[in-house]
Amino acid sequence: MENYLIVPWAEQILSPEIVHEQYVPPELEMLARQVMEHYDMQVSDMVLITSKPDKGGAIWKISTDKGNRSIKVLHRRPQRSLFSVGAQEYMSGLGYRVPSFIPTRDGSLYVEAGGKLWIVTEWIEPLLPVSKIDLEGAAELCFGLGEFHKNSKGYIPPYGSEKSSRIYGWAKYYDKIIAKIGWFRDIAQAYPDTAASSSLLAVVDEFDRQAKEIFERFKASPYTKMIAKGEPHWGLAHQDFGWSNGQMGPGGIWVIDLDGVSYDLPIRDLRKLITSTMDDMGVWDLTWIRGMIDAYHQANPIDQETFEILWLDMAFPNEFYKHVKEIVFDPILFLQTELEPILQRVMATETSKWQALTELEMDKAKYPAGDYTTEEITPYVFDRPASVIPGDLRLPEPVFHMPAPVPAEMAPPEPQLPAYTEAPALIPQPDIPAPVLVQLPAKAPKKLTLRLPKRRTSSKAKGIKKSGKLRKKKQKRLIKLKPGSGLKRRGYKKPAAKKLTRPLLKLKKKRTKRIQRLRKTAAPSKKKQLKSRQKIA
Repeated sequence: MENYLIVPWAEQILSPEIVHEQYVPPELEMLARQVMEHYDMQVSDMVLITSKPDKGGAIWKISTDKGNRSIKVLHRRPQRSLFSVGAQEYMSGLGYRVPSFIPTRDGSLYVEAGGKLWIVTEWIEPLLPVSKIDLEGAAELCFGLGEFHKNSKGYIPPYGSEKSSRIYGWAKYYDKIIAKIGWFRDIAQAYPDTAASSSLLAVVDEFDRQAKEIFERFKASPYTKMIAKGEPHWGLAHQDFGWSNGQMGPGGIWVIDLDGVSYDLPIRDLRKLITSTMDDMGVWDLTWIRGMIDAYHQANPIDQETFEILWLDMAFPNEFYKHVKEIVFDPILFLQTELEPILQRVMATETSKWQALTELEMDKAKYPAGDYTTEEITPYVFDRPASVIPGDLRLPEPVFHMPAPVPAEMAPPEPQLPAYTEAPALIPQPDIPAPVLVQLPAKAPKKLTLRLPKRRTSSKAKGIKKSGKLRKKKQKRLIKLKPGSGLKRRGYKKPAAKKLTRPLLKLKKKRTKRIQRLRKTAAPSKKKQLKSRQKIA
């Protein structure tokens, strides 16, 4: 089990009676039991609640001698999961309604095993979903969502985590959907003989027009000056909030399954909740929409600018895209068997959608204008890196810094970095002396090159001069021979010995010639001596 890595198992072939969401590989369950050994508890029962076979995640309810608890494997990257672990610990430490962590024996908030992070949390009892058939239940859920968003403001991720943020990506999100709506048209034209091809082509142009029109209005919206407030100002969005992840428990709505939280304009969660509810109802009910927005506003007040972004996000054809996007995976099967009833359902709600949105747009004046003055919209600058920090993922201390909660009548405070009891080594501190510069040697090599042994050639053919450098080069070749390479040391000794004698012979000849030249210059020849004597006579 030491080398077991958790991977998705959705492609595994199982018996027809087995539901993928109620199954995990035996190796994963064995790993979960090993993880529980790190905790101070005796487990008597373990029941799988649900799994994510396409991603590699799972959660169990466990019965222990300390009460009921849950153990969960987070399917995301460990650095990304650490961002979510920090958010949950931040909010539970302030007393907000999210499950609190059970620490390990050594005080850690999680265990890393199989390439993923594992957490054990308290099991909230009783925990029941609110009613979906009346507005009262929907209002309770939206009020709890507003509380969650308000309580998450000011969160700073722990050092070493991978920051998750979608706050700056709204334009990219809209642009991506517009491009994929164009794909839908191309696919329908590529398979004209399928059952739903003509139906899709009849409506895709209208949804394409809606998406582009709303996107142009979004570009002119106050979105840019809103996000300049910075990520901690807006806090976290759950990204998967719904009737199962927000349930009524002791004291109000409890928010669970926080492993996908991310920095974002929190109004995105409210939009998803409203539009999915209207889609389930089959009609856009303005009374429900206003009731859900008002309940959220009571818990987390919104201004005119936030309401405008909410309206634009509801007007964008998100539901059409969500239902039709599966066409890209298996176009023929989807067009033949599934798309026709989906289009009929989507088009049945279009008329009521625009009637409700046209009237709802006038509600903007009911909300106060937001304060986005020039002095306050300076983008927040993090003192720590935003990407993954190499090294150990464990927190410097298992306890996170918990700033004071934000009063409802006051604006959120300026973001502050968490005060850890022991600062990580990579975070610059004011009392750290200046780094010492190490001077390199004066004659440092200009370039490092990798030299490979060359094929032995004739020295005469290459015109190689024999010198002491050649001798050293051959000696290095002899030393660097690897065992088992098939080359023998003695194969190099013979040519090396021959080459070493040649320079000595050459030097001897040069010396003889030089001596002869000196003798000629020192003593004149006999003929010259006779000629000189005759001239004198």
